[in-house]
Amino acid sequence: MRVLVQRSGKAQVSVSGEVVGSIDSGLVLLVGFNNDDILDDVYRLAKKVLNLRIFPDANGVMNKSILEYGGSILSVSQFTLYGDCSKGNRPSYLEAMKGDVALSFYEAFNKELSKYVLVETGKFGHEMEVSLTNLGPTTIWLER
Repeated sequence: MRVLVQRSGKAQVSVSGEVVGSIDSGLVLLVGFNNDDILDDVYRLAKKVLNLRIFPDANGVMNKSILEYGGSILSVSQFTLYGDCSKGNRPSYLEAMKGDVALSFYEAFNKELSKYVLVETGKFGHEMEVSLTNLGPTTIWLER
């Protein structure tokens, strides 16, 4: 499992010109699953996201988690996080988890996060347009 975490101001995801998820501030997560992932990975990474200290404290030091700082999460499924270009210029996605299983993992991940913060999502399996203001910029790569 891979999660690209971006500290964000306003962010939204649209499908066919319709906004399907948006936040005013918090985290944008691009989420991908690997064939070797297990549900424990989902819960472990959800907790890591929630406790990641990348928001500023009173001194401007990145020392607060989203739980302490506040905000929402915009979670977007992205199987292309497992694109492998080691054998040429066209990515192979053989490592990416197949759609039906990945969907259940993605839903479990978002359900776990939503126990603690508001979670908005894109539309799994659809072509999406994601826009965000990356604050910092701050981008962190998490992997199981």
